[in-house]
Amino acid sequence: MKYLISLFAIFLMMSVVACSTDPENPPTFRVRNDHATDASLQVKTSAGNTININNVQPSTTSDYQGVATGQVDITVTIKGLSDPYTASFLAQINQSYTVVVANTTPPSINVISP
Repeated sequence: MKYLISLFAIFLMMSVVACSTDPENPPTFRVRNDHATDASLQVKTSAGNTININNVQPSTTSDYQGVATGQVDITVTIKGLSDPYTASFLAQINQSYTVVVANTTPPSINVISP
């Protein structure tokens, strides 16, 4: 009987740990370049931080990077095009975002959160 109670207690503890989320996980983002040429991004957060991601090759996705919570403004320049393109999103704890440089005319910048 003690064996069953111990087994049940272990199962219960594992279930609680598996279902909990860490409230300290900062938001993250990555860049997916679906455009035909290189894209470079400047990412500004409401905390005043700036992250530059240069020369994201066509058909590639960058690694995830942490970002401060709050408003995130993105400016994208695309090789061979003179106009910058912009997007923004509200970064929240425990969320991951993908900034997509779409292969459209004119190019569009979309932010998705799985």
